[in-house]
Amino acid sequence: MQAVGYRKSLPINDPASLTDFELPQPSASGRDLLVKVAAIAVNPVDCKIRQRVSPADGDYKVLGWDAVGEVVATGDAVTQFKPGDQVYYAGDLNRQGSNAEYQLVDERLVGNKPKNLSDADAAALPLTAITAWEMLFDHLAIQQQNPDAIEPSNEVILVVGAAGGVGSILIQLAKALTGATLIATASRQSSQAWVKQLGAHHVVDHSQPLPAQIEALGIGPVTHVASLTHSDSYIDSYTEVLAPRGKIALIDDPQSLDILKLKPKSLSLHWEFMFTRSMFQTADMIEQSRLLNRVAELVDRGYIQTTAGKNLGPINAENLRAAHAELESGRSIGKIVLQGF
Repeated sequence: MQAVGYRKSLPINDPASLTDFELPQPSASGRDLLVKVAAIAVNPVDCKIRQRVSPADGDYKVLGWDAVGEVVATGDAVTQFKPGDQVYYAGDLNRQGSNAEYQLVDERLVGNKPKNLSDADAAALPLTAITAWEMLFDHLAIQQQNPDAIEPSNEVILVVGAAGGVGSILIQLAKALTGATLIATASRQSSQAWVKQLGAHHVVDHSQPLPAQIEALGIGPVTHVASLTHSDSYIDSYTEVLAPRGKIALIDDPQSLDILKLKPKSLSLHWEFMFTRSMFQTADMIEQSRLLNRVAELVDRGYIQTTAGKNLGPINAENLRAAHAELESGRSIGKIVLQGF
């Protein structure tokens, strides 16, 4: 089968940083599905792994943790899916990724693809939807409501770095399922327009001091922070704008954080890493399948739109190198997707 991967961690401008090659097609067993991959999306984690993890000598590392495809075979313990099902998923960081024609994935990490989206548009959603859902409802404990009968709440969520992949779906989930007031941060005019379109009630510029901008909104203190980038740069602002007993959830990798600053207001700090369940085979792994099915339902009912920002064409090394380069530039809006081999 065709695949894209690397043998050595290299800068993305090196043609050997990602290359096309052939691998044997895997076989499904146990709770695994064998999926024929139709479309993928690229995430910052792809770049981080490529930069930091070198495979064993002679081996290829296949990246990719967002995929849409068709189930073509199932292991003997599979109960949720059958051949022919159209699925989407983010997969498992410890296994070969989705930048290949076929991939094995545990059924407990897989959802039914939204019916109203193309393969490429659906591929933009899994990893970021899981991350945003777990952040909002598991860690920040935002109160879920019926999307057909939303009542305003006293929750005020500050979403920092809102125009990226996670922010783009988090804003939509919060708008569809909660009564919270949403403050998004974005610095460029294009990204400000993007987050407003997705449902942010207010937009502030994260390149300028946040507390004065938030105070000027006149909506009271922030109760929750979804910190999606540069958390170490904003931690002082969070402690200033948050109400006592507020919550911060983050997904990035700050070199250090002075959490003693959180003590006077009894603020809590939560890490979100959507691969935890798959890495440690937790007893509740199937929750990722359930939430992906819930997101698909929200898409098909018109509450959620794709966060695909750019389609770079077929899945090959040249196009994936371009995707990595754009992500590493830090200027992408929404998700970068690719479709077909």
